[in-house]
Amino acid sequence: MDAVISSKPRHIAIIMDGNGRWARRRGLPRVAGHRRGVETVKNMVPICGKRGIPYLTLFAFSSENWNRPSAEVKLLIELLHTTLENEMRRLHEHKVRLRVIGELSRFPRKLQSKIDEAHELTRSNRALNLTIAINYGGQWDMTQACQSLAELVAAGEMTPDAITPALIESHLCTSELPPPDLFIRTGGEQRISNFLLWQLAYTELYFSDTYWPDFDEQCVDEALAHFAGRQRRFGKTGEQVRGESA
Repeated sequence: MDAVISSKPRHIAIIMDGNGRWARRRGLPRVAGHRRGVETVKNMVPICGKRGIPYLTLFAFSSENWNRPSAEVKLLIELLHTTLENEMRRLHEHKVRLRVIGELSRFPRKLQSKIDEAHELTRSNRALNLTIAINYGGQWDMTQACQSLAELVAAGEMTPDAITPALIESHLCTSELPPPDLFIRTGGEQRISNFLLWQLAYTELYFSDTYWPDFDEQCVDEALAHFAGRQRRFGKTGEQVRGESA
């Protein structure tokens, strides 16, 4: 392959797709797939740690997922709360910083309180930055960033021509994170489904047919091998990139 070998990604972002289909193939209720998917999430933390990847962002619940059957939504919210309750201290012991991003006000107060508790407990950790996106959508994220800037303009604190891409980025939910280097979607679908629309501008995309509950260490390494073979140009020509790498 005529390509400059990229370094390993600093930031991996994943759409964890295929839980329901994994369960259906086994004659199980969809929630069984979601529960098994939580185990895969727990495994991803040490996998990334062993490979020196400091940032991991997971799409757990989109703003569109409210359209699913109400019983499934209720079970997903309960699973989010239970997982936080059971895992945040283990994450803290392993020096993982946990962030939860999205429009959180729609969730029950007890879940919001648990999120606040996890944020505070893990705030100073630096071994791995784990971000979970719930009730999140890329269009919503850009909208709320623009609304924040519009309020500053209306208050006379800045002029419209002061708005730059960097300033918009600083008002996104992910402002403390570097852009993802590698995006992974499991489950065989090939779309980004309103996830990190701004942030994925120059991210390498990788689609796996493996359902999320079966996405194991070997699958991660296959995705990393794909990334290592990519030439990241960022708008330049291949010749320019090769010259810089010489």
